[in-house]
Amino acid sequence: MLAALLLMTATGCTVTTKDPAYVPPAPLPPMEQLESAPLTDAKAFSSGTDVLSFITADRTIACSLTSARGEHVNLPYEQNNYSDAANNKLPIVPVAHCELATYPAPQPADIKDDCAGTHLGYLGGVALLSPDTARYGECRSGVTSMEGTYGPKGNKQGALTQLPVLAEGQNLERNGLRCSAYNRGVACGNVSAGVGFFVSPERYELIPGPDKSSGPPQPEGSKSP
Repeated sequence: MLAALLLMTATGCTVTTKDPAYVPPAPLPPMEQLESAPLTDAKAFSSGTDVLSFITADRTIACSLTSARGEHVNLPYEQNNYSDAANNKLPIVPVAHCELATYPAPQPADIKDDCAGTHLGYLGGVALLSPDTARYGECRSGVTSMEGTYGPKGNKQGALTQLPVLAEGQNLERNGLRCSAYNRGVACGNVSAGVGFFVSPERYELIPGPDKSSGPPQPEGSKSP
């Protein structure tokens, strides 16, 4: 013991101990996280294409910063109709798309589709961001690709298992949209418009941005005594 103390004194080493009273700071709100976190080099997430795709370190969420034509999203890890000739007339819109392996159900106020008039089959597990809107959930039958791969009965096989990991705190950007892995989930948003979402296996949050129904305040007219 004495020898160890003498060695520490001679080498100038210090021993740090964990402060039991230390409380880590609360995570930033999603849009602040997206704005403040430094951007990560996108090359490792592109696979030689224009789409940036990643999975979280705990394999619960997979996302792509990609494009959509109407409801057709260009996702490299599942079949889609984005490139069909019939959809070429549709405008190309930048989007951020995330899928979850386990997920909360959408709140009634967030259900934006009647699923072909059936009012059945609007399920959670998918979030989609366009430049001016964010939504959670979709009409579908069955599980998400992430649920089929990493869910409770997932097979842990296929294209999703090959996605690069976006580490906690890292931030990616494509065409004005950003996604960041943080707070045990993923935030995606259009920082300039204030629109975004946060998703995790336990909860989700939609950020609609400023109220567009009310314009800027109008100057008051002149008042006469």
